[in-house]
Amino acid sequence: MDGSASSEQALRWAARQAELTGAPLRAVLAWQLPPGYGMPVDFSDTDFEGQARQVLESSVAEALGEHRGTDVVLRVVQGHPAPVLIEEARNAGLLVVGSHGRGAFTGMLLGSVSGHCVHHAPCPVLIVREPPS
Repeated sequence: MDGSASSEQALRWAARQAELTGAPLRAVLAWQLPPGYGMPVDFSDTDFEGQARQVLESSVAEALGEHRGTDVVLRVVQGHPAPVLIEEARNAGLLVVGSHGRGAFTGMLLGSVSGHCVHHAPCPVLIVREPPS
């Protein structure tokens, strides 16, 4: 989950699949320190993990509503999304990710995270694309 429409659509798909199969559902948000971290900018009062958790909680609420048909375990992990998702998929039966394809040409391409997951995940991967607008 990253708060995008495609990640919310992917979560909705995964939730329906979890309901049908009785599988557990885990929503994961990977976060990274900002590029300027460690520079003379003071980030000491910023709770990056807390902000990421808020994004995840609101994204899950937006995608699934208050009346979910299945329990969702929320995971907030520091790191780049691609390796975080690969690690989180170690004991999963399926990894469901969104794709950020945009426009006529770029809409045909996979994003770097979804592409990495397809090539490296230890389980099957389903990529959910946003419908054309």
